[in-house]
Amino acid sequence: MNCGGVMVDLSTPKVMAIFNSTPDSFYDGGRYNTEREMADRFEQIVSEGADIIDIGGWSSRPGSEEIPAEVEIDRISKALAICRRVCPGAVISLDTCRSEVARYGALEFGVSMINDISAGLKDGRMFVLAAELGLPLVIMHMQGDPLTMQVNPLYTDLLKEVLAFFAERIHAARQCGVHDLIIDPGFGFGKRLEDNYRLLSNLGIFDVLELPLMVGISRKSMIYKSLGISAQEALNGTTALNMAALLQGADILRVHDVKEAVETVRLFNLMRQNN
Repeated sequence: MNCGGVMVDLSTPKVMAIFNSTPDSFYDGGRYNTEREMADRFEQIVSEGADIIDIGGWSSRPGSEEIPAEVEIDRISKALAICRRVCPGAVISLDTCRSEVARYGALEFGVSMINDISAGLKDGRMFVLAAELGLPLVIMHMQGDPLTMQVNPLYTDLLKEVLAFFAERIHAARQCGVHDLIIDPGFGFGKRLEDNYRLLSNLGIFDVLELPLMVGISRKSMIYKSLGISAQEALNGTTALNMAALLQGADILRVHDVKEAVETVRLFNLMRQNN
């Protein structure tokens, strides 16, 4: 995967670290406010072995409302500047649905990957931009939008519908000239508890798409609601399900807790090497 001239080898799974520049994200919103807090966090992420840093300025937690593009840009600009200063060689992904925000991040701060939870449906120019700048693009499945997605999500055939969604979105992206695509099943995005676990148990169905697979289940409600705990207590469950995702073919783990995810990948690699 060509990330702005940096080749990321997906023959072994990679870890994407989450950095939210938002006050309302479900787990770590508002945790990193000062420049020192941000710099310390970026240094920690890199020291713990993250391969990619995913920076976002618009919370996509269930029930979240849309914010103006200028607010999103204002939120990410400080984080991007600090990240580039502290970790100049880092591969940075930008978590956004807006092409204007993605362009700003790429041209001003060398962002080399876009994570679009709307899969290009929020802004039809996103595919064109990714092709123009040669940026890898994550496309995610979501039923509805963040404001409404958890209001009685229903499927006739979950696996068939998600696979059909990706087939259509991949075709649309290819038509625009996008080369590097990553798919994300969208755990917790318009999914019931049982839907999330059915997806996790059947990740192998996405092999037919012949694209890298990203899994983001870190500290989500599918874990803490199932165990009767809080998101703050869901690290153990996250680690268990991350290993399950790797065994099902995940190529990228998107996580809050880098050290634990890196260790999980190392153990998975040892299992695979000695199979």
